[in-house]
Amino acid sequence: MLAQRTIQSITRAVGVGIHSGRKVELVLRPAPVNTGLVFRRTDLAQPVEIPVNPQAVCDTRMATTISPGGDPGAPKVQTIEHLLSACAGLGLDNLYIDISADEVPILDGSAASFVYLLQSAGLQEQSFPKRFLRVKKTVEVRRGEGKRLMWARLQPLHGYTLTFEIEFDNPAVAATGSHYTFDMGSGAYKKEIARARTFGMTSDIELMRSRGLTLGGNMDNAIVVDDYKVLNAEGLRYDDEFVKHKILDAIGDMQVAGHPLLAAYTSFKGGHALNNELLRALLADPEAWEIVEFHHAKDAPAGFAELPPAW
Repeated sequence: MLAQRTIQSITRAVGVGIHSGRKVELVLRPAPVNTGLVFRRTDLAQPVEIPVNPQAVCDTRMATTISPGGDPGAPKVQTIEHLLSACAGLGLDNLYIDISADEVPILDGSAASFVYLLQSAGLQEQSFPKRFLRVKKTVEVRRGEGKRLMWARLQPLHGYTLTFEIEFDNPAVAATGSHYTFDMGSGAYKKEIARARTFGMTSDIELMRSRGLTLGGNMDNAIVVDDYKVLNAEGLRYDDEFVKHKILDAIGDMQVAGHPLLAAYTSFKGGHALNNELLRALLADPEAWEIVEFHHAKDAPAGFAELPPAW
């Protein structure tokens, strides 16, 4: 049986929110079977639980933000995608995430620190089948036209792959790989995807800071690019780190579905908003998906039955 997974023990991290710049503490705790991923705002007089699901997404500008029932006026948690990406990369189904502010700490700007935290806590198989969301027919969403065209698509596949293509009018970004495909069954998430950092252009960063955003961002937690080059002294972690970070984000955004996907995801110039729109379009069509379990490892896609090795 492919079993659900949680962590064995409690683990903690302290950091800053990339937009607020405020200190935040994160506590990750084991959760029972069929709990899913649940954020819990512990800084409020009455703690508020926010289960992760597509309807909980209340904002997709700059990051993925959730609140109870997607109510924009309710307590929220923003910038959840890197932590969710790490959970997907390690095959975690159930987790309580206590947080002392409204934003997940950015840490080093990638998912690698979250992977380290989760694996340090230990991965634990649980006595209940893992449930996958299998895509049965193609679903696609599109926005814009001409140079403004962007789209995202889910197609049936006995496995889970993600393909992304970026297009930025910036020589430093254009000089790197713009197209990448990653297979979640390869076991290479930590090596090939997790360390890819978020990035921003100096002109955009100045504008966002004037609006009270990216107050916690710096070269320790993001790649910063001017009109011609990467400004970080250490350079890039991957030759194609920009497009790999977009795949990292997409993995996190797709984890909002509440179950690991069995699908081929493809996107051209997409982002958080398009990813959530794609999930909502999928779930709105009952004929486009189903929930499945694998009671024998041989029936599952290759690479899905193994627990990732220790860090």
